[in-house]
Amino acid sequence: MIKVTIAGRPNTGKSTLFNALTGTRDALVHDRPGVTRDTIGGTFSDRPYTIMDTAGLENAKNGIAMDSTNMAIDAICTADAVLFVVDGRVGLTNEDIEWARLVRRKTRVPVLLLVNKSESGKRMADVHDFYKLGFGEPQLISAEHKRGFDVIYEFLDKIAGTETENDGAEESKTDNRIKIAIMGQPNVGKSTLVNRVLGQQRQIVMDAPGITRDTVKIPTKFYGRDIVLMDTAGLRRKAGVKDDVETLSALKSLDAIGKADVVILVVDATKNIENQALGIAGRIYDAGKILCVALNKWDLIDPAERDEKLLKLKHQFSNSFHQIIKPLILAISAETGTGVQNLFKRVYEQWDISTATAPTSLINRIIEKLVAERQPPMSRLKRPMKIKFARQTGHHPMRITINVGGASDIPESYTRYLRRGIATALKWEHLPIVIEYKKADNPFD
Repeated sequence: MIKVTIAGRPNTGKSTLFNALTGTRDALVHDRPGVTRDTIGGTFSDRPYTIMDTAGLENAKNGIAMDSTNMAIDAICTADAVLFVVDGRVGLTNEDIEWARLVRRKTRVPVLLLVNKSESGKRMADVHDFYKLGFGEPQLISAEHKRGFDVIYEFLDKIAGTETENDGAEESKTDNRIKIAIMGQPNVGKSTLVNRVLGQQRQIVMDAPGITRDTVKIPTKFYGRDIVLMDTAGLRRKAGVKDDVETLSALKSLDAIGKADVVILVVDATKNIENQALGIAGRIYDAGKILCVALNKWDLIDPAERDEKLLKLKHQFSNSFHQIIKPLILAISAETGTGVQNLFKRVYEQWDISTATAPTSLINRIIEKLVAERQPPMSRLKRPMKIKFARQTGHHPMRITINVGGASDIPESYTRYLRRGIATALKWEHLPIVIEYKKADNPFD
């Protein structure tokens, strides 16, 4: 699979092009320059090629812009092909010339020059000026209107040495990876944890909130498993969000919950768990995803206070979040790596448990025992409820369907009793569980 990198100065439409080629909205798009900071990976919607969206190349000596540019240069250096994007409305700039010179110096791979925003000839600058970049004939495209893409496909197919054939095997491989989203409030160490797992400075890390903006998907292998890490933007309370870019980032973070198999909720162990974190946990549970709470910055806690602190944080979370029988809460330090391997070991264990189907006979024996120990309450019509048959009917969340006769208005308190008993017996305490009732057919109807 060839690797394609989109490059160019800020605000030329690179993220719009990325979304159009991948058929997604994974890259954050905004009129403001410099919105993209991290390198975002994806796959062409109809080609077996990997594509990378990079931050705009800027002359910066320090700060986020410098880190973003360095990551973009790294993506250019490791690519098999580069799509160099310029703005057809603005015309050739000194920055375009400077960065084109850098691309030619850093790599010898084929480069396709794309003049974006060329949907209106009246607003176009002199296209012939772009020949000065040294990448050959400028190709006119409109990323927003998905025009001119044929030349991109022909360019890449020639490099790959094949006409487009969708390789289902590669897609299947991707689908089999565990998708793990890293979520939490700003500045709790999400990107630091991602970098620790990757063993490299892939994500920008600074001691300031709001650095990560896009949800960045990174395929990797860690602790013996193929996974896709999803680093997300920090989530703040709505009252604290003043910027529309941050609003878009937050929406993408919440969208990542639905695309993940497992969510690691990172919280700052040096502080109490906030209601915002509990709200995120509720969304994760409601989506039927496996939840693991990572108490980060554990190395900053005084060793003499760690046992008491861990117990306090666990009680605080457990007492405020009742949906899961026994929340999986683990102490880690993303900065030093302490506890990170154990964190993923436990996540993998829960994933393996969640993909298995419990025998129907075992489920019925468990429920029969629970009913014998505590009879179901009478209905409002004073009719007894009879549990006749139960089986597992789904995963993620774990779903148990119980056929009942008689009363159908089963109180939530009794459902919680059954859920806890089933979870304990099947070792599902850390998993979201849904119990639904189905009225048994009356043979005399």
